[in-house]
Amino acid sequence: MEEPWKGWALGAVAFIVGQIPFLFIGSPTLDTIGPLEPRWYGLLFASAFIFGYMITYRMFSIAGRSQEDMDRLLIYVLIATVIGARLGHVIFYDLDYYMRNIHLVPQVWTGGLASHGAAIGIIIAMYLYVKKTPGMTFFWLADRVVPAVAIGGMFIRIGNFMNSEILGKASDLPWAVIFEVSPHLTATERAIPRHPSMLYEALLCLVVLGVLWSIYKKYQNRPPEGSLFATFLVMLFTGRFLIEFTKLAHSDIEATWTLNMGQWLSIPLVAYGIWVLVKQVNWSKQGK
Repeated sequence: MEEPWKGWALGAVAFIVGQIPFLFIGSPTLDTIGPLEPRWYGLLFASAFIFGYMITYRMFSIAGRSQEDMDRLLIYVLIATVIGARLGHVIFYDLDYYMRNIHLVPQVWTGGLASHGAAIGIIIAMYLYVKKTPGMTFFWLADRVVPAVAIGGMFIRIGNFMNSEILGKASDLPWAVIFEVSPHLTATERAIPRHPSMLYEALLCLVVLGVLWSIYKKYQNRPPEGSLFATFLVMLFTGRFLIEFTKLAHSDIEATWTLNMGQWLSIPLVAYGIWVLVKQVNWSKQGK
């Protein structure tokens, strides 16, 4: 494979693109550089892109896959992530509103993305990609995509923290955070210390990445097919299920539920991951 210069070039593009939505809906800035006000979220979006690209590039390179394979995968995953995350938010969290305002569905820059939707979109994209790529199975590919998803999730959740998004419930823990500038809270609510739920998820993603990489290296860069993918699903969405207990509800109706939407959506993903671990993964031998 060629040198991964494309990752840096596309990362620069990602940084620029990452600024655009927050010119409309607001986001804390890094600093003012002349007439420019680069946003924290843009930097973290680009970081997710660059490091995710690099880790997948390395795994593809070790396996002897071509640069062309990598470039096509990049396009599939990018498109699927944006479409899946947007439709996930529309369908799972605010369907009634968007049914009345269907013209707002494509307006990603107004905010509203769901990680469960992104996960479903990426799974569909990988299935379609494998259909067009000779000599590659779904589980082989998924094992080499999920580490990038984990590291990307970490950066995105830090971005959510900087934007005071996905707020936690009130807490008296020593690490509770006061979100003084959150547009989602009243003046009184902004003075209340809260769980930094987004940082919990960022840490979860980092731990998941460490476990995945340990398995990858234990099997000398040839993990049993499906092992990384299934481990990712079980660890990430079990953790997500638990962290959801610390978050504010998305709506008044959801506040009355025993489990929120994020938890209900996590259950089938965890169940599928367990099924793959038990029925599909052969831990006694290396993969391809």
